Amino acid sequence: MTDPLPPCAAPVPEPGHDRPRTFLVVVDETEEMHAALLFAAMRARSTGGVVALLKVVEPAEFHHFAAIGARMQDESRDEAEQLLQRLAAEVVQLCGRMPILYIREGKAQDELLKLIDEQPDISILVLAAGTGPEGPGPLVSALTGRMSTRLHVPMTIVPGTLSDEDILRLA
Repeated sequence: MTDPLPPCAAPVPEPGHDRPRTFLVVVDETEEMHAALLFAAMRARSTGGVVALLKVVEPAEFHHFAAIGARMQDESRDEAEQLLQRLAAEVVQLCGRMPILYIREGKAQDELLKLIDEQPDISILVLAAGTGPEGPGPLVSALTGRMSTRLHVPMTIVPGTLSDEDILRLA
């Protein structure tokens, strides 16, 4: 069976820039996150860009015993690393290049904005909108609402209801 995707484009900087575009995806365990990951990988593939993956680990809420809280935090970080490695392998398969991986500890929206401020190579934030009755998701809601003025890069919101075929066609 042959790969239905064309070969990856070599990273080609956009005119006036000396680095390729970086598409940042905030990863989690939600179903719709796959839509953002696929879209970012396909856009990076077609434009010669790169994908960056951010996993934010929420601080452990166990304060009674420090050792237990530290162990919980270590386990959360190990799970985050495993998730990023699995998703990185998927990006390599889709795009042909290893993504940039970030793990941060804290509140997702705060850590995301800090990372974008610290990393000027990040060009575009790619998020997927939730498909459930609770709305598009807390991060999408925050970044399109009260925190929108703090975001300094364009944001692409991929509907979580799109099929892989739809995403491939659009990207």
